[in-house]
Amino acid sequence: MESIEVCIELCHKDARLPEYARTGDAGMDIYAVEDCLIEAGVTKIVKTGLKVAVPTGFEIQIRPRSGVSLKTPLRLANSPGTIDSGYRDEIGIIVHNTSQIEVFQVNKGDRIAQMVLQRVPAIAWNVVGSVADIGWDRGGGFGSSGF
Repeated sequence: MESIEVCIELCHKDARLPEYARTGDAGMDIYAVEDCLIEAGVTKIVKTGLKVAVPTGFEIQIRPRSGVSLKTPLRLANSPGTIDSGYRDEIGIIVHNTSQIEVFQVNKGDRIAQMVLQRVPAIAWNVVGSVADIGWDRGGGFGSSGF
């Protein structure tokens, strides 16, 4: 497995390094650094205590953890979230409580999301008159293939 060095700052006394749960996993678990009560229907930022210096040509994607999505009403509001190579502030996880009645407690040390390092090539636009004849058109979109 290729390894890319990413500099990280623990900017909170309770911050933990993200870690892979198992060898070969794509995502590293990210931990909350403080207790956070999320009211029903409310969106909040959960602090991680992490600052990173992502190398140019890469991004870190913030993605949901499947267990959190399955077992709680919490959802990541912008998923995947992107940490660009020029961002140096603390990583915050934007979490929405989808319940209409249940208040949800995030506790310090909870695995709240996961991060994945991805290569990001730059786009070089080639303006053409029509894209219809380039490659092939699979036809349809927005649910055209069923659910």
